[in-house]
Amino acid sequence: MSDPIRASNIPYPVEVESGKSYYWCSCGQSKSQPFCDGSHKGSEFSPVKFQATESKKVYFCGCKATASQPLCDGSHK
Repeated sequence: MSDPIRASNIPYPVEVESGKSYYWCSCGQSKSQPFCDGSHKGSEFSPVKFQATESKKVYFCGCKATASQPLCDGSHK
């Protein structure tokens, strides 16, 4: 499996809405980071669904190395 492209050295803070689904870019190629824009087509990568259970700020991984996809776990450090 190929390694994803590191899109950012810091996480992306996003205000999510309860009940809404978000699709995190796992390949690092999306032009609308941290979310998928379909740039992974033809690769082994696919977006990771995040279902918001409450409205709050979350931190989506930018380095694509997190073990807790799609949220940041500090792997960028």
